[in-house]
Amino acid sequence: MFKWFSFIGLLMVAGLLAGCLPSPVHTGGRLTPLQTLVPQPAFRSAPPVAVHNPWKPDALPRDWRYIVLHHTASSAGSIESVHEAHIGRGWDGIGYHFLIGNGNGMGDGEIQPTFRWREQIHGAHAKSPNNEYNEHGIGICLVGNFEETQPSAAQLSSVKRLVGVLKNEYRLTAGQVIGHRDVKATACPGKNFPIGEISQTAVFSVLAGQPGNYVTGLPSEFQIVTVERSNVR
Repeated sequence: MFKWFSFIGLLMVAGLLAGCLPSPVHTGGRLTPLQTLVPQPAFRSAPPVAVHNPWKPDALPRDWRYIVLHHTASSAGSIESVHEAHIGRGWDGIGYHFLIGNGNGMGDGEIQPTFRWREQIHGAHAKSPNNEYNEHGIGICLVGNFEETQPSAAQLSSVKRLVGVLKNEYRLTAGQVIGHRDVKATACPGKNFPIGEISQTAVFSVLAGQPGNYVTGLPSEFQIVTVERSNVR
């Protein structure tokens, strides 16, 4: 009797297993076995290309907390002329870390770092009661008087590129990109200077071999993407 019940049990298990197997598909009066699914390879994104920083100094980096934007309030200027003017004020040289030309004294859109940036020393561009913005603020000045005119297209492209790279390098936010007028009572960098637009500039690593809609007017060797507020979705 025990053997008989064991045999019945095996038949029931075999039936259940048979019910779990794929059934043939009935199409057009004849039976067609299901096609075997071909496994697809797992998706792997391309490795990112590191953001290139052409202004990375050799000196140990300072504790940068801000980017402070200025204009020279003059129609022309260069590293040498601004340096001499600041020496005349009793300073120890040009007070900014970067100067961006407008074609009069420097190339239009040309970015030049000063000795302060190369040596990673404090600025002399944004005096405040505790000197916070000179000690921890990167001073960027554009040649021009933006109370009267607007920055050139080349200057805007360059300052966005520079600000974007510095924000990425030192983990700064848009709120840490300010104008000189945010520090003290001054019109600098002028009513025609688009601080809000520039502060939103960001850079991202480009995925190697990945197509995409990148908003960029930058040389390909920088391997960065500039995203303006109007292009953020």
